[in-house]
Amino acid sequence: MEETTNAVNESKATNFIHEIIEDDINNKKYSTRINTRFPPEPNGYLHIGHAKSICLNFGIAEKYDGWCNLRFDDTNPSKEEVEYVESIKEDVHWLGFDWGGREYYASDYFQQLYDWAEELIKQGKAYVCELTPEQMREYRGTLTEPGKESPYRNRTSEENLDLFRRMKAGEFPDGSKTLRAKIDMASPNVNFRDPILYRIMHQEHHRTGDAWCIYPMYDWAHGQSDSIENITHSICTLEFENHRPLYDWFINQLSIHHPQQIEFARLNLSYTVMSKRKLLQLVNDGDVAGWDDPRMPTISGLRRRGYTPESIRNFAEKIGVARRDNVIDVALLENCIREDLNKRALRRMAVLQPLKVVIDNYPEGQIETLEAINNPEDSTAGTRQIEFSRELFIEQDDFMEIPPAQYYRLSVGKEVRLRYAYIVKCTGFEKDENGNITVVHCEYDPETKSGSGTASKKKVKGTIHWVAAHNAAHAEVRLYDRLFNVEDPAGVKDVDWKATINNNSLVVLPNSYVEPSLLTTQPGDKFQFERLGYFCTDKESPTDKPVFNRTVTLRDTWAKIEKKNN
Repeated sequence: MEETTNAVNESKATNFIHEIIEDDINNKKYSTRINTRFPPEPNGYLHIGHAKSICLNFGIAEKYDGWCNLRFDDTNPSKEEVEYVESIKEDVHWLGFDWGGREYYASDYFQQLYDWAEELIKQGKAYVCELTPEQMREYRGTLTEPGKESPYRNRTSEENLDLFRRMKAGEFPDGSKTLRAKIDMASPNVNFRDPILYRIMHQEHHRTGDAWCIYPMYDWAHGQSDSIENITHSICTLEFENHRPLYDWFINQLSIHHPQQIEFARLNLSYTVMSKRKLLQLVNDGDVAGWDDPRMPTISGLRRRGYTPESIRNFAEKIGVARRDNVIDVALLENCIREDLNKRALRRMAVLQPLKVVIDNYPEGQIETLEAINNPEDSTAGTRQIEFSRELFIEQDDFMEIPPAQYYRLSVGKEVRLRYAYIVKCTGFEKDENGNITVVHCEYDPETKSGSGTASKKKVKGTIHWVAAHNAAHAEVRLYDRLFNVEDPAGVKDVDWKATINNNSLVVLPNSYVEPSLLTTQPGDKFQFERLGYFCTDKESPTDKPVFNRTVTLRDTWAKIEKKNN
């Protein structure tokens, strides 16, 4: 075996898993490097819960100078696709981790797993069963009542071996026979009640083709795959805690390397569903526009929405690793991306729902160049030049005909500062035949230009953003919000979980205006649209009319809603 090179870093353990690993290193429990693995099933796209596991497993390898394998548990060809494999690899790399060529598949071990199954049969610890799925459920018993033995349980090893080999040869139809471990039908741990090891599936596998027509169950393949790869610490979520004794039993019967399984609480996020089955249903039912829809909690969806790998890694670090399940407020994830983009995102002005403004006393045809700050949080970001003219666009809700008290935006007789420009005073407005306000008229004070010595002499309470009409670029803006209206969509009693979908989770604004420089934006570019939030150029954004996805608002608007409702 390779000698260990692990060393406990100067930084102390930050969670109970680190404490276990550091004890093992100090006690020289292993003669090899610390070796973890991230073992996704390629039956869907990864979500934010997987991101937590990725950060944990690869983070352990980095912290203790070890390895982290990427292993695909591809034991169910009916649900697995190459598309999912490629998306998983892309997501892990995007998060900033690399498996260093240690890419493995459970299908790499199909022959070894089969040979070990034969070994169990020869030991009299596995048998071929012909119960139907319905009968098997009936025989299994309940949490309070023991199960009963299959009538096929006491076949001889020779008969079981012959049947198992004929299963492998393709002699029997799907579902007609299974291979089961022979353990204890009265065990209080139902996982010990003769679990299925193999089922018949005449289904082509995305890697092995039609070489196999029997496939191992996850519980049979998982622990042995860890053993084959010489994993030292098998980090699993809590739902596998009751499976650990079964994995231990298999490994002990086979007398092979024994990884140490450690369970931690999976990520439960408010206003989100984390079940891949439910996420797949959203995709298949057309409730979202695919796995990378920016409303989805998938890593690809978060990436398309504008989340950064740094923000997700920071989120994983903040929530930590717990021993018991809890629910994390999605607002924490949103705050992590706000913190990150506040430091790095360039500021730009955009008008999402435009209303024309005419500054009547500004010279017609005059174009003025103003200086605007790119990012006040970044001293190296510098400034940019923007143009100002007689006609502008502002947001519709930045003008009100009859304003409420403490409304510090435009209304007749009121003054505001135009960001980076002048103070203007509203003198009137125009309406169309339907009573909609179409144009707001203003006059500007030429002595109040931003940056000038006289600008500070006059104070107003409101500042609004704008875009000059003569060179404004058309854009489509998509306002994404939380996909569900309730904190626990899957836990609402007497209500179908899909009935809690937020009908306003996507609002498309096809006639917005942005600064002309944004015509050259590239997919994935991130900006703060001043006063509006953080936005990302969509991956399918055309060059003539860019599309921007809202990543997150500037503040937690849901907190205000919840406070008001309470």
